[in-house]
Order: sequence, then structure tokens, then C-alpha cells
Amino acid sequence: MKTLHSTLLLLLSVSLTKPAAPAQQDLRSVYDYGTDNSEETIFGQDYKDKYLDGKDIKGKETMVMPDKKSLQLQKDESVTPSTPKKENDEMPTCLLCVCLSRSVYCEEIDIEAVPPLPKESDYLYARFNKIKKLTTKDFADIPNLRRLDFTGNLIQEIEDGTFSKLSLLEELTLAENQLLKLPVLPPKLTLFNAKYNKIKSRGIKANTFKKLNKLSFLYLDHNALESVPPNLPESLRVIHLQFNNITSITDDTFCKANDTHYIRDRIEEIRLEGNPIILGKHPNSFICLKRLPVGSYV
Repeated sequence: MKTLHSTLLLLLSVSLTKPAAPAQQDLRSVYDYGTDNSEETIFGQDYKDKYLDGKDIKGKETMVMPDKKSLQLQKDESVTPSTPKKENDEMPTCLLCVCLSRSVYCEEIDIEAVPPLPKESDYLYARFNKIKKLTTKDFADIPNLRRLDFTGNLIQEIEDGTFSKLSLLEELTLAENQLLKLPVLPPKLTLFNAKYNKIKSRGIKANTFKKLNKLSFLYLDHNALESVPPNLPESLRVIHLQFNNITSITDDTFCKANDTHYIRDRIEEIRLEGNPIILGKHPNSFICLKRLPVGSYV
């Protein structure tokens, strides 16, 4: 009986202690699973980086700061001006001057040369500046110009080809400059103003006005002319030649000596006062005119 009791106790002990091994094995499996989990490992390392390792914290901070190359690039971008657009290539002139529609106003700004103009320009007003010379390049690419005004500059020279491409030019004003002679003029001029210069008769070629069949207004007063310019066109309505040095007039100056029936009916005004000439001594010179010229007759 004693032996049976011992055997039962032994079996009971085995049955109670045998399952313990699998429990220990399962715990070991859970532990192994935790240590092999990549997410768990990264989280732990991240925690160490952020809160425990000062060097790693500094490293993390430098990662969000721009490097030297980025800073230099940003600096270059802030200093280097952006490339202007092609359509703004002409902006400097329109900042220096005033551009309104197709008109450019460059008045009293002390420019010494004609600035580059927008190609579509029709009118240029460059009065009271310090321009000394007009060249063939000034208007070579501006074919639509209809009016030019250079009053009150210092122009002494104009190249002969300066206006050669301006086939639409109607009004040209060169008043109050220092011209000694006239250039070749465009064919469609209706108004030419060169008063208050130093132009002498030898500075005007014989055919300067001959082919200007649309010229209506001619202002050459206050110059140094010794005679009336030859071959004035029939289209003229107003001729101002006052205050020159004109000393003589012929029967062909305004009329036609061989045609007593010729009438120059378009002329409305001729001014010759202030010249050393007595108009009363040349009665046949005005026989074709509807109105006598303004001047001294005695």
C-alpha cells in the first residue's frame, strides 16, 4: 500500500512539472520575437537618438538646416537679377522718357544722342536736350515715324542718309539748333521747321525742296541765308524767311518770268521782314501772288 501511494505521488509530480517546459519555451519565443521585430528595434534606436545621445541630436538638427551649397545658391538667387524678358528690351527708353501709345516724349532730360525707340513709334519729341548729331542708325529700324521734333538741342550735323528710310515722315522740326546746312529730306514732308539755326545759302542744295510735292509749311527764319532757297515746290502755303541776310530776289524766285498768266494761288503767307532788301524795288517778283510778302517796301 505504501508502495502504491509513492507511485501515485510520483506520477502526480511528473504530470505537474512536465508542462512547465513548454511554458518556458513559449516565453522564450515571445522574447525572441520581440528582439527580432524591426519596428521595435527602430523605435528603440530612435528613442536613443532623440533623448539620450547628444551628438545624435546635433546630427538630427543639422539635417534640417540648409547646407553651404544651398545657402550660396539662395544668396546667388537673391543677388543676381533675373534675366529680362525679350518684350522688355525697350523698357530703358520708356523709363527714361515717357511712352504714350505710339508717341515717345524725351524732353529736357539732357540726352546727348537719340535713344533706342520702340519699333512701332510714330512720334518722337526730343526737345531741349544736348543732342549734337543725327546719324543714319538713329531711325534705321523705325520706318513708321511720322513726326520728329528736336527743338532746342545742339545739333550741328545730320548725315545725309538719316531720314532716307522714313518714307512716312510728315513733320520734321530742327528749330533752335546749330545747323550750317540741310540734309536730304524725306519726300512726304508737309512741314519743315529749321528756324533759329546758322544755315547759309550754300548749305542748301539746289534740289533740296524741288521734289517735296506735299510740303505746305516751310520755316527758315532767323538763319543766315543770303537768298531765297531755289526750286520751292508749288504745294507751299506758308514760307517764313524773316530775319536772314537776304539781299536779292529775282522774277523767278516765286513766279515764272516767262509766264505772265501764271498764278501761285496756294501761297497764303510769305514773310521777309528783317532782311536787308527793299521789296518795292522788285515789283515783278510778286506779280503771281494773291498777297504781297510781309517786309520793307521803301
